[in-house]
Amino acid sequence: MGKLQKIEGPSADYDSELRLLQIELVKAQRQIISSGAKLLVIFEGRDTAGKDGTIKAVTEHLSPREAHVIALGIPTAHESGEWYFQRYVAELPSSGEIILFNRSWYNRAGVEKVMGFCTKPQYDQFMATVNEFESLLVGSGIQLIKYYLDIDKQEQVRRMESRKTDPLKQWKVSPIDQQAQKKWKAYSEARDLMLKKTSTADAPWTVVDANNKKLTHLNLIRDLLSRVNYPDKNQKILKLDSGIVMPCPPLRKKSPKVAP
Repeated sequence: MGKLQKIEGPSADYDSELRLLQIELVKAQRQIISSGAKLLVIFEGRDTAGKDGTIKAVTEHLSPREAHVIALGIPTAHESGEWYFQRYVAELPSSGEIILFNRSWYNRAGVEKVMGFCTKPQYDQFMATVNEFESLLVGSGIQLIKYYLDIDKQEQVRRMESRKTDPLKQWKVSPIDQQAQKKWKAYSEARDLMLKKTSTADAPWTVVDANNKKLTHLNLIRDLLSRVNYPDKNQKILKLDSGIVMPCPPLRKKSPKVAP
């Protein structure tokens, strides 16, 4: 991926535009509940890319009984001895539910790989099986949508410095975040390989330029709504900025060998 373009300030109509989109989200959730659909949305991205704020914008007015944000911590000793996907499976959506993962099983393809928290065989095993795992989820009736929020290196520096001085953001400062700049290239390489190898027809990735938080919120919600089926959809407010929301091409499956 090339360097992300810095996007200038959002329109003064952000609040009103967000409200209209959140009304659409409530309409979509009503349909998911009534139809018994299952929606799983994965949020991955750079440190400080704004996953928390984007998820909040999505869920702010949804029914908390049927919409849940999952942000799993470091696995316990017991969980470390389980099948890697096991603790995530326990959090998958049931009928009528929306589940949003704030980071997911893709920790293994990003943070764990770069920081040395997993072995090479563990990483290789993950990359060899995650596509099949996600195909099984989709085949079971779960709608799976995957977003990767990306920012440029200078914006990450600015946001990290803001965290250090803002008393309301102190909980976001961690030793791993402090390695983000030092390991920028390694994270970039891990990201590129992950997007290339795990964007499939069943579960493609969508990259979101997150340099401007408000435009990120509006455009990601528009993209999300465009993928969910519900009645009385207001198509007029779902126009995407193609410079912000960028679908990844799905991985091409190898053609089967034909006997001579």
